Amino acid sequence: MGSFAEGDPTRTIAMPVKILVVEDDFYLMEGIKDILELDGYQVLTAGSGNNALDVLRKQKELPDLIVSDIMMPGMDGYDLLREVRGKALWNKIPFIFLTAKGERSDANKGKELGADDYVTKPFGPDDLRIAVSSKLERHRQLRQQHESEILNLKQRILEMLYHEFRTPLTYVVAYNEMLKQDAETLSAETLRRYLVGIDEGASRLRRLVENFIMLVEIETGEAVDAFNLHRIVIKDYATLLAEVTDPFRMRLDTARQSLKVEVDPETPPTQIYHDHFVKALQALVDNALKFGRDRDYFGKDQAFNQVMVRVMPMLVGDGEQAQECVCFEISDTGRGIAPEEVAKIFDVFYQINRKEFEDQGGGVGLAIVKGIVQAHNGEVVIESTPGSGTSVLVLLPAQRN
Repeated sequence: MGSFAEGDPTRTIAMPVKILVVEDDFYLMEGIKDILELDGYQVLTAGSGNNALDVLRKQKELPDLIVSDIMMPGMDGYDLLREVRGKALWNKIPFIFLTAKGERSDANKGKELGADDYVTKPFGPDDLRIAVSSKLERHRQLRQQHESEILNLKQRILEMLYHEFRTPLTYVVAYNEMLKQDAETLSAETLRRYLVGIDEGASRLRRLVENFIMLVEIETGEAVDAFNLHRIVIKDYATLLAEVTDPFRMRLDTARQSLKVEVDPETPPTQIYHDHFVKALQALVDNALKFGRDRDYFGKDQAFNQVMVRVMPMLVGDGEQAQECVCFEISDTGRGIAPEEVAKIFDVFYQINRKEFEDQGGGVGLAIVKGIVQAHNGEVVIESTPGSGTSVLVLLPAQRN
């Protein structure tokens, strides 16, 4: 091996991979430890599930892998796995069961609980080495991929923040400067116009920040955790849709747009995380109004846009495999979407022909909608005809008792 000169700034110190071995048979535990240490691993040991939890709590640097027996006195391997997967700080640690139990049902139970592999006794040293090295390498690849995706997301967010924040900031700063310079001479109407401009800029900034925070929650899996923690069964769809649509009625241009709601009384219950799901539906209604029939695109005689928000039961699939769903449909009679664009519109920061239509926003709305719906174990389907309008179907699993 080459050596580094003293003080070389490129020098790095590789930390040994740390493995926690949990085994109640002392001699077997020592044998496993010897095998792994010969391969350069740092090995921690524990004689029981409870002892393993104590070891985990005391570690400043968590182990990179846990290898555990199943049949142990007190806390067995299954219970230990439940504890590890139940704590956010530990649940990403790869976990291998090492046991004499070779029944398929035992292996399946371990995998259902989140085990990464299952090695059956008796085993040779190479069996253990292969299982350990393959899981560590797979975990390294997944972590590297995740870090790369997060870095890419951060870069895209920073680029979008640079471009998107300038416009609303210009509103706020410019109007504020005019107010400071001319406040004593401004008429009430001009003062009101300046304040409206500041409010619009500030509101747009707030929406941008909220959207990007939501996007990060989706990309990191926090939206799924939020759904599992806050989900409720929803039956009163009329109240839900009123909450979704009421904010838009204050700014609805009734000469050019209509906004209606329909609820099928036969619609079964479903589960939602209220705050996130309302946000998703409002984003779809906002799109339906924003990208509706505009005069510049359709001509003055075709400028009226009809937006409809419906909820209804729907069967998805064929025959015995059909699944009962709750369908939320948001439709408009707007400019529609070309078929080649439909597959792209859920991509983060993608906007259809932005230069032609000069649409505002960060291009994250539909990506957020899709992420929220997927966190609800649902699906988003788009049906659109250019020049005739678009329907967005949000399908959630029905909850029949």
